[in-house]
Parts: sequence; C-alpha cells; structure tokens
Amino acid sequence: MPIYRANHVVPVSSPPILGGAVCFRQGLIAAVGSARAIIEDFPEEEVLDFGDSAIVPGFVNCHTHLELTAFRGQLDKYDDDFCRWLIEITKLRREYDAADQIELSARLGAAEAASSGVTTIGDIGRVGTAGVAALNAVGLRGIVFQETEFSPSGLTAKEDFRKLVEKFEVLAGSCKSHVAAGLSPHAPYTVSRELFELITGYSIDNDVLMSIHAAESAEEAELMTKGTGAIAELLFKDSSYWKTPHLSTVAYLQEIGVLDAAPLLAHCIGVSAEEVAMIAESGTKIAHCPKSNSKFGHGAAPLGEFLEHGITVGIGTDSMASNNICDMLEEARFAGLISRVRGGQHAIVSPELLFWSMTMGGASALGLECEIGSLEPGKQADLVIISIDGIAQVPVNDIYSTLIFSTSASSVTSVLVGGDVVYKDGKLTQIDAEELVSRVSRTF
Repeated sequence: MPIYRANHVVPVSSPPILGGAVCFRQGLIAAVGSARAIIEDFPEEEVLDFGDSAIVPGFVNCHTHLELTAFRGQLDKYDDDFCRWLIEITKLRREYDAADQIELSARLGAAEAASSGVTTIGDIGRVGTAGVAALNAVGLRGIVFQETEFSPSGLTAKEDFRKLVEKFEVLAGSCKSHVAAGLSPHAPYTVSRELFELITGYSIDNDVLMSIHAAESAEEAELMTKGTGAIAELLFKDSSYWKTPHLSTVAYLQEIGVLDAAPLLAHCIGVSAEEVAMIAESGTKIAHCPKSNSKFGHGAAPLGEFLEHGITVGIGTDSMASNNICDMLEEARFAGLISRVRGGQHAIVSPELLFWSMTMGGASALGLECEIGSLEPGKQADLVIISIDGIAQVPVNDIYSTLIFSTSASSVTSVLVGGDVVYKDGKLTQIDAEELVSRVSRTF
C-alpha cells in the first residue's frame, strides 16, 4: 500500500492540499490528506515523493471516437464543409473496415489518451468491440457506446433495433470490470423517431446509458426546424420517409421521450434558454467538445449557462479526425477561453470549475461519480501525477490556475488506473508504443 506524496494534492471534492499525500490499497484510495498525517497513520508503508508535482484525479474524456484516431489530419481540408466531412469520413470507414485495422486505430487513441492523463473514456463506436479491446489493452476505464448505423426510416425501425440490440449484447459480453457498454443513437437526423423510441425504452428498462450527438451544427438546426439545408440535400433529397419535426433538436428529443432517459448529449452548441431549461429539468448531461466545435466553425456552446443551471457537464475531445490531439488540459483551457470570447452573463468560468468538469463532471456525465472523478477514500485509485516545476508554470500561486492555464499533457509523468501504473516517465506500461506507432504508420 504505497503512499504518494507531492507538494500539491488536488482532491477536487475538497480544497487542494499543500504538502499532501494519497494512500491506496488493492486499487482503492485508503486516505487523502496532509503527508505528515498520512505517514504517521501508515508508518510501515513506502513513501514515493514526487516533489514539485500535483497529484490529481484521472481525467475523464467523456466523448470521443477511438476507432477514428488513425484518420487524424486526413479530412482537415473539409473543416469548412461539415456535410462533405461526413461523406468523407464514411468513405474512410469503408476503406479501412477490417477488424484489425479498426482495433489498431482505436488502440492508438487509447494509448494517446493514457499518455495525456486520461484514465476513463466515453467512446462512441460503430465497432464497439474495437473500443473495448483498445481500453483493455492499454489498461483504461470507460464506457463504450454502440453506435447506430444510418437508420432514418421508420419503416425499418424494428429490424434496425433488433440488429442494434444484437451488437450491444455482444459488446456488453466483451466488457471486463473496467469497461461497460452503452448505446448511441447517432443523431436526430440519422435515427428515425420510431427507432429512437425503441432504443429509449430499452435504455430505461435495462438501465443503459445513451449518448447522442445533438444540436451540433447550423445545418442540423435548419433540417430539424425547416426540413431544408445542406443535410436535407445530402441525405433526404429523394426520400419520402424523412419527416421534419419542425422542432429544435432538444425540443424534439423531449417530445419523443428521449430526455426521460437522461442521456449524455454531445455538443449542444445552438441551444436556446428554453432548451437549456429542458436539459436541466430532465437531468440530461452534456459532453462539451469546444475544440472540435470550433474547428468546424460550428460555434461555442454556452458552457457558463449549462453550469449555472446545474447541468452536469463533462469535457470531451471528440475524435482525432476532428480535433487532432487528445490533451484534456488543453481542451479545458480552450473551453474556458472560448466561453469568454462568446461572452454573456456567465462567460467567465473559473479554472477550478473547468478542472471539475474534466474530472468529476466527466465522471458524473458517465454515471461513474461514485467510483471516480475525485480523490476520496473508497474511490478507485485513478491518479495522475503532473510536474509543475516548468519555467512557464512557476510560481504556483493557485494550483487550479497553474493546471488549466499553464500546463499541458506533456507535463504528465505518471498515470494510474485502479492503482496500476499504465504510464510512467514517457512510456506506456501495458503495450509497446513504438510497435504500435510503427504498425499504424504502415497501415494507414
């Protein structure tokens, strides 16, 4: 039962501790507090002193697509045309659809996440078992959401649902203790109302978390409210089965009962005050992906308003095909800065609240708040050690400000999941990173 000591310990659930320590046993945190007190309470235990570092909870990336990692940079030329981007990513999926290729891409994503301090991932995957295999290989925790295929016709809803449940059951059967399965009806324009209702009922009856792309773009808003625009031309120009709801995405999800399941909605950029109230009242959670949103030019979600209304908000990087890098500290920093640029009454989000969103907020968004997200006795020993003695980090006047505004993933020195070291001093411990990079470079 080692004792980890550092000049700063950030429990998140309680104030930061100067000269603090964390003691853990059998994968669970046993004690958190001042180093002097913990060493006195456990005098027989080995003390590992990390000096000018911060011990923090593992980061939670609550929305990404691991299986798209190897497409990093391939589609950047379409960032100004989201519909074209969707077409091209579909083509890439088809080009690299072999099981070993998909798993290799997912494994690269999990490896990158671990090396940046991420211990838990909310992964959306068409091939969900690839995400499970990747998380297991690297030693991470997570929920893998089985995503729907393109299924906008209500005429095939029952058959689409049957196939989805079959995939989900296979996925759930492949999960181990650190990983669980969820469901992802991709988006309101790719899933029929009938299928959405079937999936929602299944989710509620079986206590399965859903994650949905929602209110992601102006094109989506025009389709949902008017039945026109780029998505309408791309997907439904010659179809008779698409029925425009003439409602905003969030209002539509409320009308058909989806919000009753308190899903995790990714993006939520173009939402009104009324929609924010709907989300808050239903207990629905939000995965905030500020860099991906901005890279596509979709705009900035009202993060401050979400938090002001008591909505659970986690931070997500989205896929490396749309963000290019998994760095949760950078993501949280960008979230805070873009909120200030967006303006409004609640534009200034404190670094402490941003750090909460990337740890406890993400844990709560995935329904794992009783297990992870903060350093508390009885919780999983998911820890990150971050060096804070760099020339651009000192002096440390406020640890939250230092972490959010002066630190990046390159300062992460160790990552533990359930007390097991998965990353240390620049090296992953569970897999051969050099071999992985070589295989990816040869394959994609």
